[in-house]
Amino acid sequence: MNVAPRDLHADLKKAARERAYALPLAEINVADPELFRTDTMWPYFERLRKEDPVHYCAEHEFGPYWSVTRYNDIMAVDTNHEAFSSEPSITIADPKDDFKLPMFIAMDPPKHDVQRKTVNPAVSPMNLEHLAPIIRERAAKILDSLPLNEEFDWVDKVSIELTTMTLATLFDFPWEDRRKLTRWSDVATAGKNSGLFKSEETAEEERRTELYECVDYFMRLWNERVNAPPKNDLISLLAHGPSTRNMDRMEYLGNLILLIVGGNDTTRNTISGSVLALNQNPDQYDKLRANPALIPNMVSETIRWQTPLAHMRRNATRDIELGGKTIRKGEKVVMWYVSGNRDDSVIERPNDYWIERPNVRRHLSFGFGIHRCVGNRLAELQLNIIWEEILKRFETIEVTGDVSRVFSSFVKGYDRMPVRLHPKK
Repeated sequence: MNVAPRDLHADLKKAARERAYALPLAEINVADPELFRTDTMWPYFERLRKEDPVHYCAEHEFGPYWSVTRYNDIMAVDTNHEAFSSEPSITIADPKDDFKLPMFIAMDPPKHDVQRKTVNPAVSPMNLEHLAPIIRERAAKILDSLPLNEEFDWVDKVSIELTTMTLATLFDFPWEDRRKLTRWSDVATAGKNSGLFKSEETAEEERRTELYECVDYFMRLWNERVNAPPKNDLISLLAHGPSTRNMDRMEYLGNLILLIVGGNDTTRNTISGSVLALNQNPDQYDKLRANPALIPNMVSETIRWQTPLAHMRRNATRDIELGGKTIRKGEKVVMWYVSGNRDDSVIERPNDYWIERPNVRRHLSFGFGIHRCVGNRLAELQLNIIWEEILKRFETIEVTGDVSRVFSSFVKGYDRMPVRLHPKK
């Protein structure tokens, strides 16, 4: 298991900082997943923001790419879908010719717009109002089932469980198989040496096999829903939607992966991140306990601090200047949300975890423009509810040891987080 310290020791932080500033600028590759596994990417982004905010990385296993690291430059890219296309991929890797998974987040208008509109009812304000008491009941049941005063894994017992339950409800997915959603989400985004596969050599074959199992499973559900009256679950919406009912198998799989990862990884890693952040900042934990009305602000601050998806990629549709650099047509442009959320030219005290932060929703974690996260309000709802229920029950959630971070420069999250609960007296 890959293990990174809960908070890196001073000497390791110092070594990472020295290396980040000693490397020639041209050799910096912030897309190295090892930097994220060890939580040592921060000084590299700090240097790029200062010295080369639109940075060209010529050497990478998936080909050269531009890194955009400042808040305002990221906004300029994210809100200009005409010059910066989402096709063919939102991650640095290009889709393989024999395994392309079209999905609406990696599409441009008009197809993007009509497919996104198809799934909107599942996360509409009316549906969230319906979901809120269901989520609260489940959160309470999860928390009441946890052991007191003994160590357990928060990621598995709480973060994954709550988000997977919600995702299963959105899909109207068979309850007993809901952990399949977690596995498919992990497999879809994992690198070949993530530890999820038997070996690096067989990783791609294993991934395809599992994702084909995913689409086969969902095809059975599609066939049931398409022959039944329309309902508000995601599969029924896709099966009956005019712009999605004729999707081929791979486009269906692509949109499923989008909805599974978007509905699973972001919320789950922010739930875990909130526990870690409050442990690393006990003064903020004290403020939260003293004033639970701070929960909504704390949730937004955690989403900024955690930045559960570290980046999104675009492709230049024409030659364009950004930050004094000329980006050529067809080149990859990576918006590092994780860096923009720490940009001190826009965000006050960006490296502090500050739950009373003013203008706290100004973060980049959900993106901007036409691709802004469709489920952002649902993510916030789950986080608000779980913390309301936590504060009713526990004095503290203590992180008791090293956390294991995900080996990925895309999903910024946690594999494991050992904790111990201390109940209210």
